[in-house]
Amino acid sequence: MKSMKSAAQAGFTLIELIVVIVILGILAATALPKFVSFGSDARIASLNAAKGAMMTTASMVKGKYVIEGGSKTTLAIEGGTVNYVASNGYPQADAAFAAAAGLGTDYTIVPAGQAVGTYTPATAANTIAVIPNGIAGTTAALTCFIAYTQNTTTTAAPSTASTTGGC
Repeated sequence: MKSMKSAAQAGFTLIELIVVIVILGILAATALPKFVSFGSDARIASLNAAKGAMMTTASMVKGKYVIEGGSKTTLAIEGGTVNYVASNGYPQADAAFAAAAGLGTDYTIVPAGQAVGTYTPATAANTIAVIPNGIAGTTAALTCFIAYTQNTTTTAAPSTASTTGGC
């Protein structure tokens, strides 16, 4: 009798295994949406960091322009050349400015004057868009970006606008 009892308790039944798998499936289904939203939060935080980098670089470039007496048209910075807006000394909205802000490797830069594409937002003649590389080339890029707009008036600073609805 001892041998029959130990043989009967050697493993789990098929029903017990199925119940465990169903419970794990339910737990996974409830936890998955929480992890998916972290990606969106991370992209929004990344774009806010890019926005801060652009505005800090714009202020630094403007300060250098003022120190130099407003006589130069370009500034050598971060291994590149940033062009000043002639009327106010802030940087022009172009790829060189984005590179000076440190956005070249983690972001895709949509150049000024770009028409709306399948996976890129439209930009005005004096605006660049910054898209995280993780969503570049997808439909999310149309609704998850930061736009930097240079101002051509003599007193106004450049502006940034966040579009994060699809992040």
